[in-house]
Amino acid sequence: MSEGRRAMMFDGINLLAVLAAGVASFVAGAAWYGVLGKLWMRAAGLTKEQTRPSALLFAGTFLCQLLMAFVFAGLIYHAGPVTVANGLLSASLVWVGLIATSLIVNHRFQGQPWSLTLIDGGHWLAVLLVQGAVIGAIG
Repeated sequence: MSEGRRAMMFDGINLLAVLAAGVASFVAGAAWYGVLGKLWMRAAGLTKEQTRPSALLFAGTFLCQLLMAFVFAGLIYHAGPVTVANGLLSASLVWVGLIATSLIVNHRFQGQPWSLTLIDGGHWLAVLLVQGAVIGAIG
């Protein structure tokens, strides 16, 4: 491994890959809700005025995406070679086993419609797939 590449590593995690995955997944989320925003608002029972995000909310969301990408990169690293295929497989397993199940339980107890679960669940699947692909490609 070259010295420059080693400088970007943290216990096997490529920090450049984490940054790229955080940015890419933030953009993917913006695109997802940009397309499905009206359906999401209707499913969540919210108005346009209630969903106007602040700059602080966007910053917090981006930081959460970075943290998610960092932890996810660690999971991919410990699961085997860091490749796009392993990134996508890890994304699918994390989504099915942790994200989808959590959303289903929470939304059923909250009495939310299945359409909200599908929209939010699809978003998190897209986020994980983007992060897994980016981390696998760069990492």
